[in-house]
Amino acid sequence: MSVLLPNMADFDTIYELEEEEEEEEEDDDEEEEEEEESSEPEPVVRSQELPRPRDAPDPVVVRGAGHITVFGLSNKFDTEFPSVLTGKVAPEEFKTSISRVNTCLRKNLPVNVKWLICGCLCCCCTLGCSLWPVVCLNKRTRRSIQKLLEWENNRLYHKLGLHWKLSKRKCETSNMMEYVILIEFLPKYPIFRPD
Repeated sequence: MSVLLPNMADFDTIYELEEEEEEEEEDDDEEEEEEEESSEPEPVVRSQELPRPRDAPDPVVVRGAGHITVFGLSNKFDTEFPSVLTGKVAPEEFKTSISRVNTCLRKNLPVNVKWLICGCLCCCCTLGCSLWPVVCLNKRTRRSIQKLLEWENNRLYHKLGLHWKLSKRKCETSNMMEYVILIEFLPKYPIFRPD
């Protein structure tokens, strides 16, 4: 609103008019937002989620098969080849990757268990602070497995249309959480799509 007025007293009137117009616009916007909120929520479109095509199978879950679990991380993963991956990856490559993860766990988890036992014994005296080393060691173990899986992805699995990652899932038998290896199928991009 551009109006030229001869004296300065009229500028106050202009500002008051502008403020009233802004308040009316804000009230209108709020009413429109309330109407939108009261209507049914829009369904989530598949393209807004992960970029998975409709015909992509569900991710393959490789669960821990060990007898010791520290903070949800088992001491080894199952090396049995899932039948869903037939034709995607060789069983030897799968077993090699899982054995690399198991080797990493075999190196790190005994230290974590020792610190967990020491932390539990001293927990009353230290008011729980003695458990921090095992929490930090467990986090370091998870990060080393994630780095290993990322290296495997870059080396082989992304070329085959697969993506391996360490994921936290609910146990089948209880409400506790466990870490599993999740093997996702990457979408195939059309050839005519530019880079």
